[in-house]
Amino acid sequence: MKSNKNGAAEMVARRRLSRADRRRQLLDVARLIVREEGADRLTLGHLAVRAAVSKPVVYDHFATRSALLIELYRWIDQAQVMALQNAVTGDHQSLPETVQALAAAYLHCAADTNGEFYAVGAALAGSGEKASVFQELLDGCVLMFVSVFGPHSTVSPAELERRCVGLVGAGEALSTAMVRGHISEAQAAETFASIIQSALRVSPS
Repeated sequence: MKSNKNGAAEMVARRRLSRADRRRQLLDVARLIVREEGADRLTLGHLAVRAAVSKPVVYDHFATRSALLIELYRWIDQAQVMALQNAVTGDHQSLPETVQALAAAYLHCAADTNGEFYAVGAALAGSGEKASVFQELLDGCVLMFVSVFGPHSTVSPAELERRCVGLVGAGEALSTAMVRGHISEAQAAETFASIIQSALRVSPS
């Protein structure tokens, strides 16, 4: 009898979640599935089982598996961008402090996902929509770099943006090498900081 009451209480608690909270819960569970079981196991049906909800609840939020993967891809990226912004937010940070903070945070974010971002990206391979979403996320990261380094830069805005495009590319390459175990997080962060410092120098005329 007690277990029936507990089950009923859990059902009520699940029904009380707002739509936004339910979506966050489903994305949390989806990320956990990728971390524990791999991206191939992330299906709408399995998500329903792991989240202890009915399939229609999952389908109400994500019409297809691709839609779920893309939303999870965006969600992980947004969390990383917020972590980066928090790392470089502070009064009177010098350029060297800003460079070190951003480089360390960028690589730590990649390490903290345990390869989940790359696993989800691989699951979306071959999807035309994935390519456009990936570019959208990269563009957002470039803009964030521009906003961080703009106050410290002496080059033109257009030149700074081009350099930040290169920096984001370098950060992604270092992150991939780190996730694959080729270099440590500390080594990747140190190298990335060095690349950023070099890129922000004024080119000789």
